[in-house]
Amino acid sequence: MLIFKIFRRSEWDAFRAAGETPGAPVDLADGFIHFSTASQVVETAARHFAGQSDLVLVAFEADRMGEALKWEPSRGGALFPHLYRKLHLSEVVWDKSLPLGATGHIFPEGLL
Repeated sequence: MLIFKIFRRSEWDAFRAAGETPGAPVDLADGFIHFSTASQVVETAARHFAGQSDLVLVAFEADRMGEALKWEPSRGGALFPHLYRKLHLSEVVWDKSLPLGATGHIFPEGLL
């Protein structure tokens, strides 16, 4: 199952340059890296990245994350994937720009 992380372009560029990341400031504050499933990622973008452009949607295979990936309740009790370790560039399945359109972010075709 693919899970998704939304990065600001500067965060994505830093991750690519370093080969790993402890996450965005919100991840560091919370003590884990936030991910969303395909059914959750649109709302995540709307809530946490509203009006922001120059974003990157990055896909990861949940089954390859090991025991450091925990499914924990968040919005309305829904289970969200949280990673309790650094994220490695070698774990990226794909990345795509997440542009901002007139009615919100434009997700890759076939994702939703």
